[in-house]
Amino acid sequence: MVYGQLFTAIEKHVKLTEVEKDIIRSCSSVKKLRKHQYLLQEGNIAHTENFVIKGCLRSYEVNEKGQEHVIQFSVEEWWVGDLLSFLTEQPSNYNIDCLEDCELIQFTKADLNRLYDEVPKVERYFRILLQNAYIATSQRLLSAMSKTAVEQYAAFIKKYPHIERRITNKQIASYLGITPESLSRVRKQYIAPSKT
Repeated sequence: MVYGQLFTAIEKHVKLTEVEKDIIRSCSSVKKLRKHQYLLQEGNIAHTENFVIKGCLRSYEVNEKGQEHVIQFSVEEWWVGDLLSFLTEQPSNYNIDCLEDCELIQFTKADLNRLYDEVPKVERYFRILLQNAYIATSQRLLSAMSKTAVEQYAAFIKKYPHIERRITNKQIASYLGITPESLSRVRKQYIAPSKT
């Protein structure tokens, strides 16, 4: 049953046969990580792309002043990794750690290349994911430049419904690029208009 969520996610875009599902199982492995464990540390090379079955992870970078900047949270049915490091085999600029106990399905580059050859639908699926990721990144960049903190918070809630119960205010503030104190003010402004 471990692979059920992955197959459901893939089949939102392409249909799989039972034989293709068996190939996907044979080209991957399941990994369990505990809360606070690292999936990837800055300076290391990302050797896997990872589908989240259970748990919540955060991808972040630490600047020269020691401040954390959260790039992304990854929850069930999301992919997590550093694609740049994975594809180029260069050291990552990111840390990815577990905010909860996590269970992942992992694919190495060799796994994925074999899958692309044996199950071409998987290559199509990843192409769609990359297109969606590019669009999401572009929208987030534009949002950071042009939207108010309240509008950015509203977009965060839409992107990650119910995640606020699973992460700290400090981590949300880091994702939005504001202080925890500012986050409190933003929340009040966000809630006030919705009550009227």
